[in-house]
Amino acid sequence: MSSEFELIAKFFTRASPSARLGVGDDAALIAPTPGMELAISADMLVAGTHFLPDADPFDLGHKALAVNLSDLAAMGAQPRWALLSLALPQADEAWLAPFSRGFLALAAEHGVDLIGGDTTRGPLNLSVTILGEVEAGRALRRDAAQAGDAIWVSGELGGAALGLQHLLGERSLPPVEAAACLARLRRPQPRIALGRRLLGLAHACIDISDGLLADLGHILERSNLGAEIRLAELPLAAPVASRLGESQALRAALAGGDDYELCFTAPADRAAAIRAAAAAAGVPVACIGHITAEAGLKLLDAEGRPMPLHETGFDHFARR
Repeated sequence: MSSEFELIAKFFTRASPSARLGVGDDAALIAPTPGMELAISADMLVAGTHFLPDADPFDLGHKALAVNLSDLAAMGAQPRWALLSLALPQADEAWLAPFSRGFLALAAEHGVDLIGGDTTRGPLNLSVTILGEVEAGRALRRDAAQAGDAIWVSGELGGAALGLQHLLGERSLPPVEAAACLARLRRPQPRIALGRRLLGLAHACIDISDGLLADLGHILERSNLGAEIRLAELPLAAPVASRLGESQALRAALAGGDDYELCFTAPADRAAAIRAAAAAAGVPVACIGHITAEAGLKLLDAEGRPMPLHETGFDHFARR
């Protein structure tokens, strides 16, 4: 069986040209670009909580990094460096080989250097710390929404939640639709390019990880404002719209989680500029409502009538 250091050397030690010192010492050394601030985030994926224990290791490598990159996208930051820590039940090289390929392929796509981390024996747990750079004073934040702002979301909602239902045997999808929804669940695409282009256009931003309502709620709480959402404007993933009844489709889009799209607010008169920025980033966007001075979140149907608010999203410590 390989030692900890042999595993690190074989699967995770790569050249890190953007760092002064990368993997192999007690700490990495990096030098931020002058005029830039560091954006730093960390996320864990835990077997049985965030993914099934038999999940494909290549997909897990991709997703472990993708969910962290999504946090940087929400800040408008450019990814630069990552640290990876793994708790593994055993030193299984047949599992680590595809995991590392999935992780490093996405890292290469976004110009991220792996500069350190840790490995230990324990229940399967994947932890990534991501570091990026954003122009000083320009980062997108949750506390910057303003009354009258339009509320936007990128991409489509609900596909990952429907993919999970299919995976658990709760629903059965045709092969093409199942593949599309499972891809959204297993290999989310962080919206880095869109986040960068929203600098100077958007006021507040967050990535949708726990569900639209839960994550928009963080913007409202931090900005001390409210919102009205037009349910008919939600950009539902095609299988969600066609395979689920209205109430279940809305539940998947509003509270399903794992979408890793961006939800952001911007002045209403910047709609054309936002659509142009999204087109340049290759990501569709939809305006789904607006920010209100009055606190509270209201859901409106196609006729503008209030709809009841039930589940708001994933909670790691909620009883299930």
